[in-house]
Amino acid sequence: MELGCILSSQAKGRYMRPIVLIMLGALQGGLLATPADAAEPLKVFSLPAILESSALLVAVEKMPASEAVSMSGGIPNLWEGERVSFPGLADVAGNAETQALRFSLKHPDLRLILTVAEGLYRIVGRRSAGISSLADLKGKRIATRTDTSAAYYLKSALAAGHLTEADVEIVASTPKEMADALIVRKIDAIAIWEPEAERAALALGADAVSLQPDQLYREFYSLNTTAAALADPAKRAQIVGFVRTLIGVCGEVTANPDRAQALYATRSGGDPAVIRAAWKHHRFSCSLPAELAGIMAEQEQWMAGLDKRAPRRPEELAKLIDPSVLKEALEKR
Repeated sequence: MELGCILSSQAKGRYMRPIVLIMLGALQGGLLATPADAAEPLKVFSLPAILESSALLVAVEKMPASEAVSMSGGIPNLWEGERVSFPGLADVAGNAETQALRFSLKHPDLRLILTVAEGLYRIVGRRSAGISSLADLKGKRIATRTDTSAAYYLKSALAAGHLTEADVEIVASTPKEMADALIVRKIDAIAIWEPEAERAALALGADAVSLQPDQLYREFYSLNTTAAALADPAKRAQIVGFVRTLIGVCGEVTANPDRAQALYATRSGGDPAVIRAAWKHHRFSCSLPAELAGIMAEQEQWMAGLDKRAPRRPEELAKLIDPSVLKEALEKR
């Protein structure tokens, strides 16, 4: 045998020991990182039926799959055991500020970090039901999704018409069911987010009336996370990076919404023509509006009445809004 092809066991030991030590050192130092060592992608949850979530879909698409993934759900997914309708644990979740208020009762560690979009709500009614103004809603059957931003909008719109919720018959329903009921004229009006309001209006044609008082409440569809996630340096860096991407996306979808509309149509299964028509009822701001804290304090009074509990103080609610992520994202742009 040739000496170069064979090593004695003693020689093998002398040569292998340095190699093993080098490999161990590399693993400890992260030079030979395994997939298990890599950070998990940021899990972004949003409800597929909410048109406002389209900006989140575009932002996730712009990031590598190793950095962010999009899943169905919302604020409940931020905590174990709270996943009401959709499985999975979220890092960040999109929802209206109403749900931030609701879930922060049990989870005061919730943090609202960015308003992605503002929903410009309205009431869609039937002219054939004798509706042409807010005052005409008295005695009418109006469907909404109770305990949500849509229900709060209905309450605010009724007040603008000098009415209360006791002056109408409120029908609790899902967005699709209420739009279908209005189209076949089983109810008189609906107060719900898009695109179901637009779908009903288009189907009713000339019989549709849209009531949208100026300077009334608008929905703040926001990105939420937890204080624990923000306290984790690695997770915070992911969240800041996602918010930075979102800020750019908001400018893009405002100037040219085609991609966002297409993604949302695919994700929701909605009619692209209806989605395009409903788009004008939104503003993609990616900001923290100055009036957000005040609106949340007003909503808290309404929600406390529904829950038959004492409302939280405005200063307590203000702690739920964390502007530091937006500030950091803007500084690094």
